[in-house]
Parts: sequence; structure tokens; C-alpha cells
Amino acid sequence: MRAAAAGLALALALPCATLGDELGRKVFTELAQPPCQLCHTLKAAGAEGTIGPSLDELKPDLEQALQAVRNGVGIMPSFRDKLTTEQIEAVARYVSEVAGK
Repeated sequence: MRAAAAGLALALALPCATLGDELGRKVFTELAQPPCQLCHTLKAAGAEGTIGPSLDELKPDLEQALQAVRNGVGIMPSFRDKLTTEQIEAVARYVSEVAGK
């Protein structure tokens, strides 16, 4: 019982950004189809894709990441009809916050 209470207290103490980061990472690694990690390198996600640009080198800001995921870039498809608005915002925020770090 104490362990469950401690876990709940910890979960409530975590900032909302952490929960968003978890969703963003999950979208990047598995929910997007094809998954972002298939094409992109992103150290924080353990991704070593070589088809698209290395996000660690590109270091997109939030707006750049949002535009790329929503509309596609080059051979990268749009995910507007494949992911929810929440998922798009989460993955764009995640990438913009962890790329190059």
C-alpha cells in the first residue's frame, strides 16, 4: 500500500512536460507509421536512421518540427491524417527539446 501511495505521489509531482515527453518519444519510436526512428537519427530516442536528416544535427525548433510532421518535407510524408493533434504536438515538442542534446 505504501509503495502504491509513493508511486502516486511521484506521478503527481512530475511536471506535465515529462508526461508529454513520454508521449512524444513513443510517437517517435513506435506510434507513427512509419516510425520516425526508421528514417531519422535522434540520440535521445536511441534512433539511428539514415534516410532522413539527423535531427541531432538539424536541431529543429518547435515550429519547424510541427510543420514537418503536419505537412511533410521532401520524401517525408505528412502525418496530419495519421496522428492526432496531441500526438503531433507531443512528437514535435519532444524532438525540438531533445535534438542535439
